[in-house]
Amino acid sequence: MFYFISQWLLDWSAGTEWADRLSFLRLFKYITFRSAGAAITALLLSLWLGPRVIAWLKDLKFGQEYKDKAEEAGDIQTRFLKKTGTPTMGGILIVMVLNLTTLLWAQWNTLIGLTLLPVLVLCALGFYDDYAKITKQTSGGTTAAVKLIVQFTVAIFIGVYLWRVPSLKTLVTEIMVPFYKHPVATGAGLVGIIITVLAIVGSSNAVNLTDGLDGLAIGCTLIVTLVFLVLTYVCGHAEISKYLQVPHVVGAGELTVFCAALMGAGLGFLWFNCHPAQVFMGDTGSLALGGGLGIIAVLIHQPLVLVIAGGVFVMEAGSVILQRGWFRYTKRKTGTGRRIFLMSPIHHHFEKKGWYESQVVTRFYILCVLFAVVALSTLKIR
Repeated sequence: MFYFISQWLLDWSAGTEWADRLSFLRLFKYITFRSAGAAITALLLSLWLGPRVIAWLKDLKFGQEYKDKAEEAGDIQTRFLKKTGTPTMGGILIVMVLNLTTLLWAQWNTLIGLTLLPVLVLCALGFYDDYAKITKQTSGGTTAAVKLIVQFTVAIFIGVYLWRVPSLKTLVTEIMVPFYKHPVATGAGLVGIIITVLAIVGSSNAVNLTDGLDGLAIGCTLIVTLVFLVLTYVCGHAEISKYLQVPHVVGAGELTVFCAALMGAGLGFLWFNCHPAQVFMGDTGSLALGGGLGIIAVLIHQPLVLVIAGGVFVMEAGSVILQRGWFRYTKRKTGTGRRIFLMSPIHHHFEKKGWYESQVVTRFYILCVLFAVVALSTLKIR
């Protein structure tokens, strides 16, 4: 919105005495300026709206009255501080601020639309799941089948849409892998759509699984978002992308504004979500943010880089898959199910080993930074 208003004012003032006075509006042409503005706006909005949203959720009694997975398992020292009653659905704050700020500062294009709208759909799915948990007073919520159906529908829609639009078709027909500057396959539309779906659905669920400790999911999301803030800017800049030999995607620079808005909104939310948390993002936030990261990775033609940048998310999801798979296999073979980890997702395994919640979160942040550095190195190591 600000971009179009600034350009209208510049065109209106051209050749008049107002031209010099309004010349500062040329700043809105620069993605870097609008990204900085988006980050600051989102941060301030989050800090201002945060207490109001938390109070609103408390008034509605949208608190976590059910036991989370860690509490149900018991024997975790850091659970002495009861989390029961803490407002959930805080993801509403993040998504609301993210969408509003992006609309204010970004120049609307197809890529922005393909990001914001699915994020809203996934947020609605998460809200329904959280609401089901609260009203039923159980930790069951929405069935896994319903979640997957919605997630796959969103992801398939994006993949097919990209495939059908000539200017965006290469995002799915050409397969890019990290550390290699040329596509490893061309004309691979079906494979590209499968990778697109797996990136979006996998990322959405992986962030959801990571959301189990105060500040863990949002902190890791911020670090990964910083990686994609750099990548979106590079991919959207014709000269820089050519120099670094990465795919240039027309219009991808506007996704930098989205990433900046997400960082601002996320930092504001972290202010209230750090230990001891005043609010949880719930599935309302985790499904939407994870899906958003997956969509961004697809739209800049780097879905597999997300596997590196989101290494912590991969660890979390992988630990659940391995735990469940091994348990079922050993139960079928021996009659007794065995576990690889003391508890999954893996952050609870370390809690079981005696790590304090803040230790787990901080150390996972460190791991996430290391994965982020490796992901950014793919820009140069090719």
